[in-house]
Amino acid sequence: MAISEMDLRRRWSEGQPCHGLWSMLPGAVTGEILARTGADFVVVDLQHGARSEAELPGVAAAITAAGSVPLVRTRSALFPDVGRPLDLGARGVIVPNVRDAEHAREVVACCRYAPGGGRSIGRLVGGTEGPLTIVMVETATALEDLDAVLAVDGVDGVFVGPGDLGLALGLTGADRRAELRGVLSSIIVRAGAAGVPVGVYARSGEEAAGYAAEGATIVTAGADAATLGEAMARHLGVARDRPEPERS
Repeated sequence: MAISEMDLRRRWSEGQPCHGLWSMLPGAVTGEILARTGADFVVVDLQHGARSEAELPGVAAAITAAGSVPLVRTRSALFPDVGRPLDLGARGVIVPNVRDAEHAREVVACCRYAPGGGRSIGRLVGGTEGPLTIVMVETATALEDLDAVLAVDGVDGVFVGPGDLGLALGLTGADRRAELRGVLSSIIVRAGAAGVPVGVYARSGEEAAGYAAEGATIVTAGADAATLGEAMARHLGVARDRPEPERS
């Protein structure tokens, strides 16, 4: 059953988790394959993935046709990088490197037409006039200003990048992992108390389930590039360990 960005917004407001997949590999076929798994949404990564803006119309259309919601992690928080994916079919954006509440308000303005914002009219395909606006918490300043960020009108959710946040806080390495995990848990609790949907980038379904158990509702269960490499390595390992067939 196909769902829309309005369905995601409604389910999040009711505290229901929505499960998505992260896409870094190029091509509309990749997006369609991920959407056909039954994912509620697919995040097309323009910041770190091998995708380009030029392929967004086809990718977004393929994800939508397969019954999922196409979201885009933008290249940056700059005005053109936030608005352009929305013109090319994205139903919402996940915006990286948001510094604080004032910066979050600028991001919201990038996603809204006047008089509520400064988004320029020029949508080419699909899309929506009320896109999901999700800001990333991955800087020390965003964490310090988190309560104000959560109170910004028009922010549909916050999404935590644990890798960059760990770097920003100096919580890297195995010996600081538990401390970083505690910070992530505290963000989930604070967002939940504010009634704002929250998610954390997860590298596996098990990790995602752990965040969901704590109250995360924007649940990403893994990325295509990492999962493909892990799956192929596993199959290759099984093949190489297989005993030689007996010769007659």
